[in-house]
Amino acid sequence: MREVAFIKQNKEKWLSFEKAIFNNRFKDPDDLASQYIQLINDLAFAQTYYPKSKLIKYLNQLAAKAFQKIYKTKRQDTNRFTYFWKTEAPLIVYQYRRYVLYAFVLFFAFVSIGVISAAYDDTFVRLILGDHYVNTTLENIEKGDPVAIYKSGSNWGSFVGITLNNLYVGIKSFIFGVFGGLGTAWVLLNNGIMLGAFQYMFQAEGVLWESVRGIWIHGAMEIFAIVIEGAAGLVLGASILFPKTFSRIDSFKMGVKDGVKILISTFPFTFAAGFLEGFVTRYSNTMPNVVSGGIIVITLAIISFYYLIYPYFVHKKLTKNYATL
Repeated sequence: MREVAFIKQNKEKWLSFEKAIFNNRFKDPDDLASQYIQLINDLAFAQTYYPKSKLIKYLNQLAAKAFQKIYKTKRQDTNRFTYFWKTEAPLIVYQYRRYVLYAFVLFFAFVSIGVISAAYDDTFVRLILGDHYVNTTLENIEKGDPVAIYKSGSNWGSFVGITLNNLYVGIKSFIFGVFGGLGTAWVLLNNGIMLGAFQYMFQAEGVLWESVRGIWIHGAMEIFAIVIEGAAGLVLGASILFPKTFSRIDSFKMGVKDGVKILISTFPFTFAAGFLEGFVTRYSNTMPNVVSGGIIVITLAIISFYYLIYPYFVHKKLTKNYATL
C-alpha cells in the first residue's frame, strides 16, 4: 500500500484518537487500550514500509501521549503529588524540549548583548541597573566586599521578598507568552541584558570571581528557573501560533495546561534560590572558595539534571513500557 493511501485510510481515526486523548473522551479504559493497540499496529506498519516518513514521528508522539494516559489510569504506588514531580512534569519538559533550547539560546544571546553593550558604552550599566545600585556596589568594592548589598535586611525578610519577586517574574514570563511568545522574549531580554551588564561591571572592576562565588550561590537555580519559565511562556505562545491538528482554542487550552505545569515545576527551585540568597549568600565572603564553589556546582547540577537529563530517562522508560504492551 502506498503511504498516501495508508494515511488517507487512517487519518480520521488518528485525528479522532488524538482529540479523544486531549478531551479524555473514552467509554472506559478498555476502549482506550483497544484504540491504543490499533495505533501501535499502525506505527509498526509505518516503520516497516515507510521508514523515512515523517508519519512515524507523528504516530510515535501520539502513541507516547496515549501511553501516558493509560499510565495515569493505572493504580499508582505513589500519590498524585509525587507523580507530578517524578513523572508528569519531566515528561512535559521532554515533550517541549525544543522550547527549553529556544529559551536558553534567547536568554544567553541577550546576556551577550548586555556584556557587549556594557563593554562599549560606559553609561550602559548605569542605564540598566540605575545610579544608586551602581554607586552602592562601587563603594562596596572599595571596601573589599563586592556583594555586601546582598547582606542588607534580615534573613527571613530577604528570603520572602526575593522569593516573591522571583515568582512574580516567572509568572509574568509565562503569562506574557499569550502575545505569541513575544512578551516572554521581552522578559528574557530584560533579565538577560541586566545579567550581562551586571557581571561585566564586576569584571571591569577586577572582582569577577568575588561576585561569582557570592551571587551564583543563589543565581544558579534562580537564573536557570527563569529560563525554564521562559520556555513555558514560549510553549503558550506556540500553542496560539501553531495549533497543528487541533483547533486554535483546543491548542491554546493544551498550551496553558502544559505551560502551567512547567511553570509550577520551577517553584521549588525558586524557593530554594530565595532561601540561599536570604541565608547563605550574605556569608559568601567568609566562606572558603571550595565551599562557595561547591554550593554553586551542586545547585547547578541538581536543576540541570532535573530539566536536561532526567526527562530523557523518564521518557525512555515509558516508551520501553508501551513498546512491550
